[in-house]
Order: sequence, then C-alpha cells, then structure tokens
Amino acid sequence: MAAPAANTTETPVEKETGIVKGTIQTTDNQPAAYVTVTLKDAGRATFTDEYGTYSLKNIKPGQYVLKVTMAGLQSKEETIVVKANETTVLDFKLAEDRKQLEEIVVTQHKTLNDQPVNVGKISLNPMDVPQALSVIGQGQIREQQALKLSDVIRNVNGVYLTTTRGNVQESFGARGYALGSTNLFKNGFRINSGVIPEMSSLEKVEVLKGSGAILYGQVAPGGVVNMVTKQPKFNFGGEVSLGAGSYGLIKPAFDVYGPISKSIAYRINGTYMKANSFRDQVSSERYYVNPSLLFKLGKRTELIAEGDYLNDNFTPDFGIGSLDGKQIPNVGRSTFFGTPWQYNKTQQTTTTLTVRHQLSTNWKLNASFSDQYYKRDYYSVERVQADATGKWARPLGRINSNEKFYAGQINLIGKFNTAKLEHNLLTGIDADRTETYNKDYDINGKTYDTINILDASQYKQRTDIPEANGIRERLAPVNRFGGYVQDLIKLSDKFNVLAGVRWAYVETRGIDSTSLTDGKKTTGATRYDNAFSPRFGLVYKPFQTTSFFVSYSNSFTTNTGQDLDGKAIKPSIIDQYEVGVKNQFLNGLLSTNVTLYRIINNNLAQMASNLRDGSINVNPNIKLLSGETTSDGVEVDVAASPIPGLNITAGYSYNYMRYTKTDTTVGSFKTGERLVNNPAHTANGSIFYTFGNGRLEGFKIGTTIVYLGKRFGGWNTDVTKTSPVTYRDRLIAVSGYTTIDITAGYTFRKKISLLAKVSNLTNTYNVSVHENYSVNPIPPTQFVATLSYKF
Repeated sequence: MAAPAANTTETPVEKETGIVKGTIQTTDNQPAAYVTVTLKDAGRATFTDEYGTYSLKNIKPGQYVLKVTMAGLQSKEETIVVKANETTVLDFKLAEDRKQLEEIVVTQHKTLNDQPVNVGKISLNPMDVPQALSVIGQGQIREQQALKLSDVIRNVNGVYLTTTRGNVQESFGARGYALGSTNLFKNGFRINSGVIPEMSSLEKVEVLKGSGAILYGQVAPGGVVNMVTKQPKFNFGGEVSLGAGSYGLIKPAFDVYGPISKSIAYRINGTYMKANSFRDQVSSERYYVNPSLLFKLGKRTELIAEGDYLNDNFTPDFGIGSLDGKQIPNVGRSTFFGTPWQYNKTQQTTTTLTVRHQLSTNWKLNASFSDQYYKRDYYSVERVQADATGKWARPLGRINSNEKFYAGQINLIGKFNTAKLEHNLLTGIDADRTETYNKDYDINGKTYDTINILDASQYKQRTDIPEANGIRERLAPVNRFGGYVQDLIKLSDKFNVLAGVRWAYVETRGIDSTSLTDGKKTTGATRYDNAFSPRFGLVYKPFQTTSFFVSYSNSFTTNTGQDLDGKAIKPSIIDQYEVGVKNQFLNGLLSTNVTLYRIINNNLAQMASNLRDGSINVNPNIKLLSGETTSDGVEVDVAASPIPGLNITAGYSYNYMRYTKTDTTVGSFKTGERLVNNPAHTANGSIFYTFGNGRLEGFKIGTTIVYLGKRFGGWNTDVTKTSPVTYRDRLIAVSGYTTIDITAGYTFRKKISLLAKVSNLTNTYNVSVHENYSVNPIPPTQFVATLSYKF
C-alpha cells in the first residue's frame, strides 16, 4: 500500500466537507477494476472504475477507516483523517489471495447493485442509474455448466426463451418484445443471432433492461444483452476441462493466459463439442477458438485485440409441428419428422480492436472497431403444418446466405464540476454497415413428399436429396450512423439527473437482385430514416443504500422488408416509462429491486402470415404493421448472501403485452388480445452453498428453479372479412411449466474439480412454439458432468 499523499486543496462539492480519492492496483501494477471501497462509520461506499480509480465526496470531517475489498484480492484497511475543504489521496496495491482465486470462479456472486456493466459504455454506480441492470458472472455460468445462452438468460428475471425456430437458433423476449440480432451484442457490438453462441469463452453476460436506444440506436425496447469474453491477464494461469453427458455429449475445453512481456499479455481459449439429442436423428458438432492480446502502450494507453471463430453443424429440427394450425399433436417427445440428410452449417468470425486512453485523471477516450462475418448453408424439409388428420406435404427450404458487418465507435468519458454540480459525461459517435447476401432456389416451398405425422405407416418416405438450383441473388446493405450525449448530474447526495439524446441516421439501401436465369438486375428504392431519441431520468437516494428512480425515453426502430404491396415498411416510434427502487441491506448481504414499466409502440411490425391473395406467406421479409401495442409490467429481484458460502437469488415478473389500437382491415389484429410468445408470469430462483471448512471443505451443492407461465403460440387473431368484421382464431394455447436443476461438485487441493448437474429433474414436458410450424419439445431429464484441472 502506498503511503497517504499530502492533502491537497480541491474545490469541494459542498462546504465544510472533504473528499477521499485514489487509485487501486494489483501487485503487477495493473488497475484493480470494480473493487469495493467502503468508508466505515460514514455509511459511504463506492467502487473503482476500469482504471482502478475511486472517489468519495461530501465526507464530513473526522477520522474514518477506509476498507478496500474484492474477491480474489486481499482486503486492506487504513485509518484516515478527513478535513473540511481538502482532498485526501490514498492509493492501494492489493496482493492476490490465492485461496480466494482458486474458489472465486465457482463461488462468487455479486449483489444486484454493486457492479457497472460494459453495455452501459460508462462506469456508473448502478444505484445512480435509473434503469434495471442484471449481470450473470463467470462463476454462475460455470456452476450451472451452461451450454447455451438460454441456460444463462434463465437467471435473468423477466427475460425468457421465446422460440427455437428449427432448433438451430434461440430467440428471447423481454418485457413483451422479441430480442433479435439488433439486441444481441458481443463486447459492445451487434452480433448475428442465427447461431447459438459459445458460452465457455464468456466472462459475464450483461442485460440492460428497457431502453438501450440512446447508446445503441435501433434496438427493440425490451432490453439489450451483451456477452463479454474473457480478457488477457499478466499473471500466468489456465485450465483444461472435459465435459460429458447424456446422449453422447462430449466437450473438451481449454483456457490459457499469461504475460508475453511486461507490456503484452495473451489469452486463448477454445472448445470442441459433439452430441446427439433426445430427438431422433438429430445431432450437433461444433468447434470454437477465442484468442486475444493486451498491449500496454504506455501508462495511460492500452490496446486489446481479440477474435473468435465458431463452426457449428446442427440437424435442423422443426419439432412436432401443429395440427390444423392450432393444435399440438399428441406424438412422442423424440419423434422426428425430418429427413436423414438435412443439415444446417454455420460459420461465424468476429474480430475486435479496442483502444483505451486516459487523457487525464478525469477524462478518457475509448475507441473500438469490429469486423464480423456470418455464413449459413441450410437445406431441409421444414414447417411442420399438418391438417387435422395429420397429413403433411413436406416443403423444402434451401438457404445460402452470408452477412458482413463492419462497425466502429468512439466514446469520450469525463468527470467535471460546474458550480456545485458533479457531471459524469458520456459522448460518442458510432457507425456500422451490414451487407446481407442470400440466394433463392427453385425448390423453395416445393413439396418433397407427403407423410402423416400421426400414422407413419400411411406413406412411404423419400430419402434422396433433390437438386437445388439457384435462381436469384440478393444483396441488402444497411448503413447506420449515430451521435449521442448523456450526462449523469449529481445535484446533491440525494438527487441525480440522467439526461441525454441520440441522433440516428439509417440508410436502408435498395435491395440489388440478379436473376441467375437471364442475368437481369433489379435495384430497389433506398429509404432514409433519421430521428432524435431523448432520455431523461431522476434518481432520489434518501440513503446511500436506497435509490428511487423514474425515467422516460423515446426511440424509433427501422423495419426492414416490405409490406403486402411491396412498399418499404415505415419505422416504429416507441415511448418507454419506468419507475423503480433499488435497495442494499446488511452491508450488501441482501439486495432487493422492484421495477415497473410501460412501453408503447405506435406501430409494431411483424411477419405477415398471409399474402394479399390469401396464400400462406413463407417470406419473413414480407411484413405487416400490426398497430399500437402496449406493454405493462413489474419485476422483483432479490439477492442474498446471509452466511459465507451461501448465495441466493430470486426473481418474479409480470407482463401484460397486448394490442391497444388496431383497425378492421383484412389482416389486422384484434384489439385487446395478448401477443403470442409472451407469458404473463415468469419466475426464477437459485440457491448455491460452498463448504469453506471442515471435512466437507471444497464441496458445493445448489439448485436452480425456473418458471415460465402459460402463453399463446401460433398467430394472433386476425380479420378475414370487413363487412361484417370476421375474425380468424389461430392461437395455440401453451401451458406454463417449471423446471428444476440440481448441481453438486467438489474441488480437490484447489486444482482438480468435478461438477455434475441433473437438469429438468422432474422430467417436465412442454414446448417452445415458433408461429405454428416449429413446435419443439423442451429437453427431458439430462445429466452432464465436467472434470477440470487448473494450472
């Protein structure tokens, strides 16, 4: 620990008070980010930012004990004297706590309000932010042996798995809205959601609920999910592991990190996974690698270069389908209605460069650039839509597409005072370009053969692979640009104001298409959209451990594709209102948050179920503006660590998402009806305990319980005739369900550990429904175990 520096004069925020600030580093001179800094007997606490700096203001004169703590680092305390109108500078160096470091990966759980998130682009105390945040750390991801993003998201209250179209990708919902590619990020950049991302490379998953428009532009209003990959370290370490489980699951993995020199560190992790499935004839195989380098370019500048590559092969599986468009058939959980040859091959590559420069004590500049490539090769029978007797003409689907994504962002972050006001300023610009290429084939939509899903003996199934010929190529570029400014203004110890605005410009270029039969080229009309998206929030903190907040934001979402008449879809304008309270009790041993929200979308765009001639629409780019929707809800979160080693989390959410203004033209939806794929009630909870001493030292056990309430699948009720108005019921009622997972593990000599999990302990049966043609049963009871060695 460095000796306390001499007191220096600094303009205080309030008269007759003092300031305590400083920098905290590890013994290898690296900044110690997110360290908890507590001023005992003053009821004040904060945490360091990513550069290891902290500041406590408006401290009454007197003698205090300053304590710094962080899991994996040794805690330290120092007695200080705070004087009026002066600043006390106190720096620390924290040594690694080897015992904690060995256990931190599987035992550490943060409270609800003690860690800022990268997705916010600026390090702010969550208690000062008028928005709900959730972070699932690496320890929890490991404890639950997450294989898919849905395994992680189930820990976030109010965010849920909605559909698994073809079972090759996962879609999520939050606060009544679908979270697609525009809402899924990796290290702060959008990433294509057409493939299930790899979990073993993640340091944490962050969820910013509600509006993220001011920071990211055209995102759906439910929330933003950001996956943060593991970073290089200047201390050598690593791990190798082998996972195995039900249905032939095998998953070896490695993670190695360390210094190359005093100024360069590296990290590389990767995995291979192969498995069959509880679904007949379904299998998967993937491999993944994630290298990264950290360059210290000086005392104030660092460069991080990282990339990853994922190759994923998975059997497309549209599940058990539906009967007559609105009934789930009574067939076996494992029954597969596809062909032996169908396939879905996906490749995804991302590279990111990030430069962080500390301009001064209070100002820093961050710049990031990303290049991504996504490729999909798919051929399958699809859309299991049988008639009432089970007869189904199996249609073919062929996709060959790729997407190139280029993006950059620059952020200037600063702290300064104007008179008695303290400012935390974020201002920046971002831009990206997406180029989507795809090919149409002559077999798309054509019947492969006919089967009966209720009686396989009625028809003889084909097994040959039909030839598919390309007939048209399409290129769809989209350019986005945005500038934003946001300021968190501390009016006093009790009041904060968060205000900001974003200006966004979106250029949706006309789709260039080329006929592969005659070479004729067609260029569509380019659409230009721009809008301002304001945000305002007020935080009231009657105590340092309690904050009440209210917020409002307005945003717009561009809608890709075309309407039933071939015209471009207009943007949707969205208003969001949010109120809530965040609490920390018992020195962080218990935290509780409650949030209420209302989201109004003036015109929600959805895929049209039918074309103008009444035929079924199979093109997801043909959409319908369905009218105004309103989403009201409440979320309750609790986290507790009542005794060492015991971590408890729980959450409950209620959502009422419905159409509030629609017309009665053909194809319109029914006013007052809930939207499909949105449960009214969701809940989750987990309890994990690690024995810290005695004969059971190193043993851990826990359970995770998740409830997803009843909901509707299929399509919402629509108008089929205007005079008199006639509605068509196409809803599929899906019951609610609860799953229970049990986890147990043991760590031997801090090096060797074994974790085992039984998922869906009660063998609960339910389904995920995408429209009315991809109805996929949830997995039955399964077992997975992971043996790992640290070095």
